This record gives sequence, C-alpha cells and structure tokens, in this order.
Amino acid sequence: MEEYTIKKPDSIKKRKRVGTGPSAGGGKTAGRGHKGQKARSGSRYRAWFEGGQMPLQRRVPKRGFNNIFKKYYQIVNVEQLNKLELNEINPEVLFKKGLVKDPLQLIKILGNGDFNKSVKITADSFSVSAMGKIKSAGGEAIIRKSTVEKNTVRKNIVKKNIVKKNTVGKK
Repeated sequence: MEEYTIKKPDSIKKRKRVGTGPSAGGGKTAGRGHKGQKARSGSRYRAWFEGGQMPLQRRVPKRGFNNIFKKYYQIVNVEQLNKLELNEINPEVLFKKGLVKDPLQLIKILGNGDFNKSVKITADSFSVSAMGKIKSAGGEAIIRKSTVEKNTVRKNIVKKNIVKKNTVGKK
C-alpha cells in the first residue's frame, strides 16, 4: 500500500466556507437569512432570551423567603449512638464515626430507636424523648456551648451597634 493511495475517512470533512460568491453555495446571505438580529455580525443573545417577551424567570411568581437566622442542625438518633462502643460521645467522635459531616456545626440528638447504655453525650441540642431515654439508661446529656451560636450572636451585636452609631444625634 502506497501513501498516496490512502483515502481520508468520510467523517473528516472540510468546513463550509461561506460568503464566497453565489456559485459556491454559501454566497450572498451566507446561510443567515435576510436581515434581523441573527443576520448581523457580532450578534449574540443569551440562551434564555425570549425576543423581548417577559422571560420565564420573571413570569413565575416569587414565593417565600430565606430566614437568615435559621439554625441548621446535623441530626443523629439515639439508635445510632447505641451501636457505638464508647463511654463518652462528643462531636469529634461523631465526626470520626461518620455520623456528622462537620463537628463544628450544630448537632441535635433525636430519640428515634432504643437506647440502653450509660454514656456521657455532648451535643448542641437534645429532643425531649432523647433526653428521657439517655437519662433513663443512666447516661448524661451535656449541652455544649457552640462556637456557631457565639458567632451569630456576635454578628447581631455588631449590627445593632452599627445601627445605633448611625442614628446618634439625628432627629
């Protein structure tokens, strides 16, 4: 087989050169049609543009709001804690065992399932049923002083002070 007899595969094609005159098949309007925004050079519009019609994201009504003071808890059930063979359970232990994603975020213990171990548990919050099950089993539920709450309290205090500074001496 000689090199000059090798044929390129059919999938490899030259690109169509437009604007090369009427006989070439891509002349005059060069496949862009007559006039209009898409016929102009440098024209481009966003994929969600609807030609001046009120866009979908503005036609759909807004609903609800995001509460900036909402606390998001990582949830752990007492049933999961019952499987751990430890005398003391804290956020670091829960993180190492894969029960929570972040030990620094808020953690709440819920009372789903059975609990029968005398264990010292530290978390940010406990449901009433979880607290009852832990105490009836002879354990202890300790509420940790969270750095997350301290930070939000500090931010709120700073905001209030800024508001007070701006309103001093104004009538």
